[in-house]
Amino acid sequence: MLAALVIGSAAVAAYSNTWHVPFTFDDVSSVFDNPTIKQLWPPGKALSPPRDWGFTVSGRPLLNYSLAVNYAISGYEVWSYHALNLVIHILSGLTLFGLLRRTFVSPPLAERFGERAWPLALALAALWVVHPLQTEAVTYMIQRAESLMGLFFLLTLYAFVRGVDSPHPRRWQVAAVAACLLGVATKEIIVLAPVLVVLYDRTFVSGSFGEAWRRHRSWHVALFATWVPLLGLLASVGGDRGGTFHFADGAMWIGHALTQFEAVTRYVGLSFWPHPLVFDYGMIDPPGFGAALGGGLPVLVLLAGTVVALWRWPVAGFLGTWFFLILAPTSLLPATLQIIVEHRMYLPLAAVIALAFGGAARCCSLRTVTLAAAGLAVAAGFLTYQRNRVYASGQALWEDTVGKRPENARALNNLGLTYYNLGRVPDSIPLYEKSLRLDPSVANTHYNLGLALMNSGRDADA
Repeated sequence: MLAALVIGSAAVAAYSNTWHVPFTFDDVSSVFDNPTIKQLWPPGKALSPPRDWGFTVSGRPLLNYSLAVNYAISGYEVWSYHALNLVIHILSGLTLFGLLRRTFVSPPLAERFGERAWPLALALAALWVVHPLQTEAVTYMIQRAESLMGLFFLLTLYAFVRGVDSPHPRRWQVAAVAACLLGVATKEIIVLAPVLVVLYDRTFVSGSFGEAWRRHRSWHVALFATWVPLLGLLASVGGDRGGTFHFADGAMWIGHALTQFEAVTRYVGLSFWPHPLVFDYGMIDPPGFGAALGGGLPVLVLLAGTVVALWRWPVAGFLGTWFFLILAPTSLLPATLQIIVEHRMYLPLAAVIALAFGGAARCCSLRTVTLAAAGLAVAAGFLTYQRNRVYASGQALWEDTVGKRPENARALNNLGLTYYNLGRVPDSIPLYEKSLRLDPSVANTHYNLGLALMNSGRDADA
């Protein structure tokens, strides 16, 4: 009860200025342009989201149904959408707390962490909940896709941990599979949950992969079976989420992979120093091999260290694998719209925090480490509150984004559109023009510029 009070209060305080944050960017297509959320019962329509390109809800029926619940409560008023996002995030934090607490008393860690398992788990979970890097997954409404999937991911692992020591393991096995299936209906990254359950089993429970298979094969087979419905949902949106990923273009695979050295380096850096946070990084031109490998050397070192640690220091190896594996799908699959996205760190951040403070515990007392984590959580909560002010309006959000990424053509176009809708038509024109100089291929920007020119009396130019 105390853990729920601490984590819940911290989250509510950090996100107390988000209740009236307006819909923005992909929120619009997923809510205003989505007729399937307007009928909650019978559930068939709400569980059949649009398959068109560009919809975050496509192929994700449970995510879409959650929006239908919000629409039934408050229509297009934003408060219920943000309330549900925050509830999901708090539940994720509580699940992470339970998972950490039980992991700290597992055989590999009990001697070192067992005595302070509860307060340390609480401090780390609270820090994860209020970390500024989480704002995009909580405040940006449609990124409920990430946080809701994250909740089911953590619940899958937590149910396994509870089940291995329970006198009624079958109940927990059913709970684990059910949570994983709910994750399947929310977002595709859940595909990695069965893999990490196997690795957790080997690291903290059974001691080896062979023993994990011998003792818990029914668990693992049942969890891997959830890949079947996941493949079905992927097939329903063409296998490439309506064109948001490209599988056939080899050059795009290579180019995207080269950009991910910068992406992963930035993710790690923001975990320790969350500034500057950027809503939309825009597209990034792939660097050359030499530049990519040079800039990505720290990532390669971390990756190599994770591989070695898997066999020599299994706990550190598990956390490193958690980080890289959950990022792998979006780091390896060539995306057409986004290269660096902060909400992708929703789950990987937990591994970074656990590894950092676990390492600190090797040279400092657990009391010191726990107090440090608690102190950082207070500071992080304040920074999250400050970051959420940027989301207060579309103008503030896109001005902040353009200020930090002035060569982001998409952000320039969106800021121009924001000014246009505010009646600041002359201010929108140079933004559209700069956007088109950077990326002349976007028809929507040409259209927006034409409207602005026409409304400025420049019909010929329009």
